[in-house]
Amino acid sequence: MSPSLLIAHDASGHIHLIVGSNPLASARCAKSIEVGAKAKVIVPADSEIHYALKKRIDDGTVEWIQKSFEDSDVQIHGRDEVNRVVDAVFVTLGGKSPLSTHVSTLCRRLRIPVNVADAPNLCTFTLLSTHSDGPLQIGITTSGKGCKLASRVRREIVTSLPPNFGIAIERLGTIRRRIWEEDHRVHDLVNPALDQSDDDAPAQKPNFNQLITESDLNAIKTRRIRWLSQMCEYWPLKRLASITDSDVDAILQSYTTSHPHLSPSLSNSEALSVTSNKPLIILAGSGPGSPHLLTLATHRAIQTACVILADKLVPEVVLDLIPRRTPVHIARKFPGNADAAQEELLSLGLEALRKGMTVLRLKQGDPYIYGRGGEEYDFFTRKGYVPMVLPGITSSLSAPLFAAIPSTHRSIADQVLICTGTGRKGAKPKPPPYLETQTVVFLMALHRLADLVSSLTSSSNSHDSSKQNIAPWPQNTPCAVIERASCPDQRVIRSTLQHIVAAVDEEGSRPPGLLVMGWSCEVLRGTGGQNWVIEEGFRGFEELMNGEEIGAVSSWKAKNEDILCHE
Repeated sequence: MSPSLLIAHDASGHIHLIVGSNPLASARCAKSIEVGAKAKVIVPADSEIHYALKKRIDDGTVEWIQKSFEDSDVQIHGRDEVNRVVDAVFVTLGGKSPLSTHVSTLCRRLRIPVNVADAPNLCTFTLLSTHSDGPLQIGITTSGKGCKLASRVRREIVTSLPPNFGIAIERLGTIRRRIWEEDHRVHDLVNPALDQSDDDAPAQKPNFNQLITESDLNAIKTRRIRWLSQMCEYWPLKRLASITDSDVDAILQSYTTSHPHLSPSLSNSEALSVTSNKPLIILAGSGPGSPHLLTLATHRAIQTACVILADKLVPEVVLDLIPRRTPVHIARKFPGNADAAQEELLSLGLEALRKGMTVLRLKQGDPYIYGRGGEEYDFFTRKGYVPMVLPGITSSLSAPLFAAIPSTHRSIADQVLICTGTGRKGAKPKPPPYLETQTVVFLMALHRLADLVSSLTSSSNSHDSSKQNIAPWPQNTPCAVIERASCPDQRVIRSTLQHIVAAVDEEGSRPPGLLVMGWSCEVLRGTGGQNWVIEEGFRGFEELMNGEEIGAVSSWKAKNEDILCHE
């Protein structure tokens, strides 16, 4: 059975015909009124009317057509602009009633949407268990298999969201509108809101993290709207939910259209207080994504730091481990302003250290694997603060594991090469030569995947002045794009170099992600002869953890007083 098409339908001003007068009919009327439709109940005058429905009839919010249903009723009680045909029919009599079957058949023939209570086979649409919070609407359906379960799932989802999240979405909409208006005036843009897409978009576009340079005038014109997209994608929901009107002004002032100026100071809500502790800077890796993969040392640093400076790619589930009292600054490293954002983080860290604080610089993966860890170590050391460096599990080695790709495998791959797809200031690194027994992992490459694959497989790149006869990579080389490794929404796209670009273009991007290439990619799982296959989800820790949350280890008591921040 094919899944239903879930849509958000504007019913303002529509006419809904409800057949029945029981409690469910009252509920259907209430829902119709809630969405701006006009409810009309059709039952004989001597029918027993539910008290809540009777109240709505008495106050005029529901119209009572006092007669038995006739076929012509669906074509005479609607709006004038649609020739009096009703917009939808709700039958609340149950599936066993002969009238329910008759009305369903009639409406299907006339192409009028019809819903019959407890009879999915008689419905052309069903109502979802919904939650509304301003512009945010959430709907859950079990396709008629268990309505009570749908309500429970809805409650579970809603309780996982920050309180009053709808207000935050409204403010984000204000930011988008102001950016649209200001950029339109400055650049005379025809369609500046390039981040807009339908809510059902499966993922970000492949160029979501594309570098924006000062020479790219068209990209500069839409830089701020791209930054807003990045905020919505990477910032934790709790941080987005806490946005205030003053934050909106600060964001718009900081991210100017001409130059991304970033002020190197924390906001008032994140003000640093002086402490008498010995200052300490910690560079720590948070692993590939799952909080279960944090080292014990990094988890303890998260619990005891006075201020935390986090990369934008550190996932929300890791940031949720930070105590509420601890100020957190998330790096504003969006395409085109990475250097300015890095300077901001260094200034914030130095400011806190001079006040005697323990500063945790929390990075994704491992701090020394394309994480600028060495640069930050050198910076703070030259300022008189020698960092403590805590390793993290790098995604370059763990992501293939979670995708069932052994980086080395006897007689298949005897070496691993880790590369970056984006050099300093967006430069294109020199592609590695093809070696059959080598597994190659590319980080920060998916935004320029087409260029990368072209440079790897093109014969024009097989020669250079220093090394002759360098063979290009074969088009049939197995590869995989692994996104959000170790997280519940992990996705693996298995393909070959010949088809991987088309696969990502069609399936969209779900950053952060990486590219793995080499014959080890098909040792345990292949594509089965298809151009590409998609694998969704990751639940690798469920049996190991036996339902425990990572927060259970928060009961550890810190014994090293040197890294404690006393209030």
